[in-house]
Amino acid sequence: MRSYFLVIVTLLAVSFGFSQEQTYSFTLDEAIAFALENNYSAINADRDVIDSQKQKWEVIASGLPQIEGDIGYQNQLKQPISLIPAEFAGGEPGTFVPIVFGQPQQMTATATLRQQIFDGSYIVGVQATKSFLSYSANNKEKTQLEVRKAVTEAYGNVLLARESVSILEKNKANLEKNLFETAKIFENGLGDEESVEQLQITLSNVESQLRNAVRLEGITLQMLNLIMGIAIDAPTKLQDQLDDLAQRQMVTTLMENPFNLENNVDYKLAINLNEQRFYEWKLAKSKALPTLNAFVNYGSSAFSDSFSFFGGDQEWFDSSVLGFDLKIPIFSSLGRSASTQRAKIALEKAKTQLVEAEAQIRLQLERAKSDFTLAVEQYDTAKENLRLSERIEQKNQTKYSEGIATSFELRQAQTQLYDAQQGYLQSMVEVINKKTELETILNE
Repeated sequence: MRSYFLVIVTLLAVSFGFSQEQTYSFTLDEAIAFALENNYSAINADRDVIDSQKQKWEVIASGLPQIEGDIGYQNQLKQPISLIPAEFAGGEPGTFVPIVFGQPQQMTATATLRQQIFDGSYIVGVQATKSFLSYSANNKEKTQLEVRKAVTEAYGNVLLARESVSILEKNKANLEKNLFETAKIFENGLGDEESVEQLQITLSNVESQLRNAVRLEGITLQMLNLIMGIAIDAPTKLQDQLDDLAQRQMVTTLMENPFNLENNVDYKLAINLNEQRFYEWKLAKSKALPTLNAFVNYGSSAFSDSFSFFGGDQEWFDSSVLGFDLKIPIFSSLGRSASTQRAKIALEKAKTQLVEAEAQIRLQLERAKSDFTLAVEQYDTAKENLRLSERIEQKNQTKYSEGIATSFELRQAQTQLYDAQQGYLQSMVEVINKKTELETILNE
């Protein structure tokens, strides 16, 4: 009985531990680090880097010794007939005798070693391997920046939805209290029916917004889980608070840092495109060069009237060949020239695109700095507007309870407060997002 009890306790502990492993809790920085390891695009970017490394060796190996084996079997079901002069066999001159040469079944086994001696396209291919390795690394870096940006935005949206739910719940509780008091006053004949109806309209709007905010909280959390590479329904807790997160992003020293264009990942990719077009041009030019290859093979052949090649008394005849293949392009009806010219045009286009990319990146930087500055200013404005709206709404609450303000004036003050609340929350998210955009361009 005791052992049975221990088994049950152990199973429950394992089950509890398993369920605990399915619960996630992240700060923003932890969420970004987790996503960089588990995001689907980030995983495939890692695979692309490995693939480029394999592709590099594939190119290099094509110029190294290649050994091939070949086994052939033939069974001449109807052997060809040859005619020889009959006089060779003592027959009448001028006539011919049919004769069959060889045996009907034949098996051959050959091994061939090939070695590339000179091929211009191979040399260019090896030179280009460094370029596509660099492209894969830069593409991975761009993917990581995009994942970081996506996680930050999704994390902020979850916090925004969560704060919206909290604020709307408080607003709903206050409105329900006001409505209850106003309804009692009306029932006692001391108020008008319009005041009750005004509060009912406001309460209905807040309740609708609250239901939508609750739905958005679940959807935004699922989006965050998807970006992070975990099950969308997994329970995930966010440790950061929206206001604290926004305050940490208020640091503007990043805008004073000198901009190094070569750190920008889009500029790196534009450089990779230029390198790619350059090697394509060199490859087109290399088609006019001769190619030289060497080969040596060794083989053995056997002949028989029946399939007895694996018998101990089967006789095999060896052979070996050493040779060279030299191919010299002579005339292509100007096809190679047209291909080289097209590659040259593509290279010139890539150079122009690089100049354009540089200008676009600098413009994006200035725009990102301006957007971040505006987001900080709007945050300060929204915070002050919220403070003033709270004071105005509180004053109208007092006036309304004393009979000085109308229900319409109270509703107007409440609506202004609700807009200020949402504006303040949205301004914090904008600060976070705009700071992330600036960091993405600076690659910091």
